[in-house]
Amino acid sequence: MVSKIPSLAALIPLFLLLASTVADSDLAAELLALQSRSESGVIHLDDRSVSRFLTSPKTPRPYSLLIFFDAEHLHDKAELRLTALKNEFALVSSSFIANNQHNPTVRSKLFFCDIEFKESQSTFALFGVKSLPHIRLVGPDLKSPKDSDQMDQADLSRLAESMAAFVESKTKLSVGPIARPPLVSKMQFIFMVAVLMICTPFIIRRILAGDTLLHDKKVWLFGAVFVYFFSVGGTMHNIIRNMPMFLPDRNDPSRLIFFYQGSGMQLGAEGFAVGCLYTVVGLLLALVTHALVRVRNRSVQRFIMIIALFISFWAVKKVVYLDNWKTGYRVHAFWPSSWN
Repeated sequence: MVSKIPSLAALIPLFLLLASTVADSDLAAELLALQSRSESGVIHLDDRSVSRFLTSPKTPRPYSLLIFFDAEHLHDKAELRLTALKNEFALVSSSFIANNQHNPTVRSKLFFCDIEFKESQSTFALFGVKSLPHIRLVGPDLKSPKDSDQMDQADLSRLAESMAAFVESKTKLSVGPIARPPLVSKMQFIFMVAVLMICTPFIIRRILAGDTLLHDKKVWLFGAVFVYFFSVGGTMHNIIRNMPMFLPDRNDPSRLIFFYQGSGMQLGAEGFAVGCLYTVVGLLLALVTHALVRVRNRSVQRFIMIIALFISFWAVKKVVYLDNWKTGYRVHAFWPSSWN
């Protein structure tokens, strides 16, 4: 009997390890159950559940948590875009689940969660959240929530795609393609086709009679100006990357940022400002080359030409200044060495 005591003592750590593993698997199974009850797969947490799934379990945990910090009383502030970002967060969650539905091992390693401020003020203080929007990734080995990986607010401009890229870079788990709902439902598409078929005879009749908007010179004029503004303002870049018009200042949420310093990002307000400046230059060039040449008074020609050159020089100077400020580069004049 005495010889069996050491062997039993050696089994105690094994029993403890087995019990800890069972407890961890129970937490993951509980999170999977909560995930299945949510339409998008986002698990709603509060102070009690954060303690159960995040702070109480010993590290390493068998899962990671991507947490979206929300405040319902701030949903009416359009500059924060909390509602839109929360919907995009849910879209990433549902896409991750759908793309990994046949791989339960991957699904149990990452869970998407949201926390509301009024329900979980202690959790906000635990993470040190002072401004919104705010997204944190808590890895399996992390002990202090304040040391968790925070997603840069500037990256939120790309919405779901940037969130998925953030997850993949930090967890090495594949989110997969984002499954966005179609812009037009099946019934709406059928209705649009029916309306088009009804209107087609009337449209053909107007075209043959030469009485349509496409036969109006003013429409072509405004269309050309619009295409020019669309091209020089970087509007296509903003549409493809879902760039916002402005961003709230991280240090002062009541202050808005319209011009972001950094060559890797362009806000909508920047493109609008540059587009307006270049459009002014283009319209002045069209005025000088098409209208001013028909003026017979030389004095009037020279006066308008000087004003047009002055305004054009000022507009281009502002664009160059903005580019220098964003990129840090400077444009210098290089004279021939023989001129020195």
